[in-house]
Amino acid sequence: MHPYLFHIGSFGIGTYGLMMALAFFAALALARRQGDLDGLSHDAVTDMAISVLIAGVVGSKALMIIVGLLTPVGGEGHMAFADIFTVGMLRAGGAIHGGILAAAIVFFWKMRPKAGLPLRKTGDALVPAVALGQAIGRLGCFMAGCCYGTSCDLPWAVTFTSTDAHELSGTPLFEHIHPVQLYHFGTNLLICGILLLARRKRKFEGQIFSLYFILEGLGRIIVEIWRGDLDRGAWLGLAWLSTGRLTALGFIAIGLLIWAFSWNRPPYTQPKAA
Repeated sequence: MHPYLFHIGSFGIGTYGLMMALAFFAALALARRQGDLDGLSHDAVTDMAISVLIAGVVGSKALMIIVGLLTPVGGEGHMAFADIFTVGMLRAGGAIHGGILAAAIVFFWKMRPKAGLPLRKTGDALVPAVALGQAIGRLGCFMAGCCYGTSCDLPWAVTFTSTDAHELSGTPLFEHIHPVQLYHFGTNLLICGILLLARRKRKFEGQIFSLYFILEGLGRIIVEIWRGDLDRGAWLGLAWLSTGRLTALGFIAIGLLIWAFSWNRPPYTQPKAA
């Protein structure tokens, strides 16, 4: 597709970066709107969103580096230590689940009830925005050619021809493949819609928070069927147990734990000022 919008000298301005910026602002707007419904502070939600974004960027790259270093030499996605410091690494988006896990850690760390950010209520407000941001970000993946699919003979198959996409992401060229990035886009958009609808009938605080992790995990396990780069980070010697599937199982476990923790707990009430 079009990994670069334009070039300034030899440095290319990436389409992926633009889509990630749009994803952040769209997600922030939705998070603030959802926060309003629960009386959360705009400033507190914005501060949380920026912190989560930074953690997400760092976590995505960190997981990509870890998986690359652990991938055997000759395997797709293998990374030498020297590759960490290249321009290609700077431009790479990373592994999305590493970003979400890092963002979740920062989210729990920054929870301050006295600042107007109760854990379960804030989680309910943020996760639809996370799903929306993921959906928009996947359009950036599609433009960049990363996270590509397996061979496909269906009418909606896509063919990448950009040598930039191949050099940056190993995207197969002149080959009909599944537009798996768009499958991710549709899945994340569907998850966002389900969360927004479920929030209207929320039975307890934390329900939407937990539901996001469960749905994201299930969606990733399914969409991985059509991923063409599954030999990246195959774990326990099992080709099908990719990093995406492994972290997806962890997501489902986290969602079930949050559900169990939140079920039948009393609603949060803001402490009265002394």
